[in-house]
Amino acid sequence: MLKHEKKAFLKFFFTYFGSIALLILASGFFYFQEKEKEMLQIEHFSMIEFIRQVKMGDTPTTNNISYTILDIELPNFTMSNFSANNEYFEKYMPYSWKGGYMFVKKNKKEFYKNLLNLKLKVISIQLTLIILFAILSYFLSLRALRPMQEAITKLDNFSKDLIHDLNTPITSILLNMKILEKNQNIDENKPLARIKKNVENISELHNNLTTLLQEDTMQIQKENIISIVKDVVITHQKIYTNLEYTVDTKDFFANINKNAFTQILTNLISNASKYNKEDGYIKIYIEDKTLHVEDNGIGIKNPDEIFNRSYTEQKNTTGLGLDITKRLCEAMDINISATSHVGNGTTVSLEFKDL
Repeated sequence: MLKHEKKAFLKFFFTYFGSIALLILASGFFYFQEKEKEMLQIEHFSMIEFIRQVKMGDTPTTNNISYTILDIELPNFTMSNFSANNEYFEKYMPYSWKGGYMFVKKNKKEFYKNLLNLKLKVISIQLTLIILFAILSYFLSLRALRPMQEAITKLDNFSKDLIHDLNTPITSILLNMKILEKNQNIDENKPLARIKKNVENISELHNNLTTLLQEDTMQIQKENIISIVKDVVITHQKIYTNLEYTVDTKDFFANINKNAFTQILTNLISNASKYNKEDGYIKIYIEDKTLHVEDNGIGIKNPDEIFNRSYTEQKNTTGLGLDITKRLCEAMDINISATSHVGNGTTVSLEFKDL
């Protein structure tokens, strides 16, 4: 089951199962309260029956009830009086027409025992029902997931086919652009320069989408982050010869997918290089569990927005690169954030949770 399918499955499962579980628990609670009230009424009636037997001269059959005759006056006396403390149930009843009251006490041990049995019975029924509905929720969630899985599979296959088919024309265009570069100065030919820029953007987007399609199936293993950083930096040094690149020399290992992480670094270092100043610098270094990519370029007005899809502060860019970067980071359990000051540069931070 893929990552997004697991999320959908868990949401459906916990919504359905959670609702049923709450209903079962609430029903059990109210059932227990009603049965407890019923048991208290039975205890009350048993004491009244005991008093009747005593007054009739019969021998009471209950051993856990005792009584005392008290020569007292009880103001506001009612026949329904019935009270309880930690050890006994208590009740007063007029003894005779001459006066006095019979004070009856009943030990609560048997009541507590019956109450415990009731509680265990309710809990066992609740647990049985919860387990039963958990199993039912599991299979219902799987069944509800099937239409989404089928739709995602079709879309995924279509995307893979489309990106694969785009690879040939993009490669052909790039090769022809290199031939043109040899024959004439593209930078002086504005139409060709614009074509070259757009082809590079399309190629970059193609690489991002190719990597993104592996988001849910990527293999994670421990890699030396600094080694990957150095490889990406070497590629950019050849293109941006006016910039100074500094890389932390100490090794740093984390659990990642190498291809996906290489694409993340390519996106970040490429942006830091494109939007830098003349003779600017780019520093890549480690602090605790965090990799920082720092530059002294033009900066970003809204650093909190740059990872949102289609947001861009530059012309001729789609804004998808950093959105894809964030999704790849999430797939590898990496927190990505950015701080920036316009005119002073930007720092993008990658915090690794899984080392």
